[in-house]
Amino acid sequence: MISRDKSASLFVTANQYFPGGVNSPVRAFRSVGGTPLFIEKGDGPYIWDADGNKFIDFCCSWGPLILGHNNPKVRKNIIGAVENGTSFGAPTVWENKLAETIISNHRYLEKIRFVSSGTEAAMSAIRLARGVTGRSKIIKFEGCYHGHVDALLVKAGSGLATLGTSTSAGVPEAYARETIVLPLNDRAAVEQAIEDYKDDIACVAIEPIPANNGLLIQDIEFLRFLREVTKREGIILLFDEVISGFRVGF
Repeated sequence: MISRDKSASLFVTANQYFPGGVNSPVRAFRSVGGTPLFIEKGDGPYIWDADGNKFIDFCCSWGPLILGHNNPKVRKNIIGAVENGTSFGAPTVWENKLAETIISNHRYLEKIRFVSSGTEAAMSAIRLARGVTGRSKIIKFEGCYHGHVDALLVKAGSGLATLGTSTSAGVPEAYARETIVLPLNDRAAVEQAIEDYKDDIACVAIEPIPANNGLLIQDIEFLRFLREVTKREGIILLFDEVISGFRVGF
């Protein structure tokens, strides 16, 4: 029987500072029982908690640690960068180098902008789509996650094309009504929604490879259909996730 006493004690303290004791719902353990583990270090595929227990890490910080924890080459470059400072609030040559790497590996990209989070990226893209089209409604799909933007914290109702209902307190229903939630891989639902609201639809947002609700591999023909129908109707098509672009894309 392994001990988790220190993690439990740290969680009690954390509850004094943070709602629910965590800074993101994905770090809470309520769905599996118990209290969160407080991690002290990681190396390769392993992590150690505050009680000294060693675990294989299948999460890898929710994806970005594809080289594992504390990779020697990565660590060396991080230390080298920090020796020159930590933050400048101004452009650096490394922004150019990273942008060139991304754009040269994605033939469909022309320009990019770096932001602080996936939520901010989705929010900015939707605002841009609304500004370009002069329309306000969004189509999204069941099981696709686009961050905690008010208009996207919605679930599907009944019927072929149903305006969303908020699933979070604090989101006005007026915001939720700007979102149309459809089932994945349903061409008829998309065509019906566009027929009903096409003069109001700014963008269609989808995760090409949804993973937040299980790994839901999309039919490539459905994605091509979305490209065709949005181009036909002057609607912006928003691909929002990192797997297609920064995993299988490379």
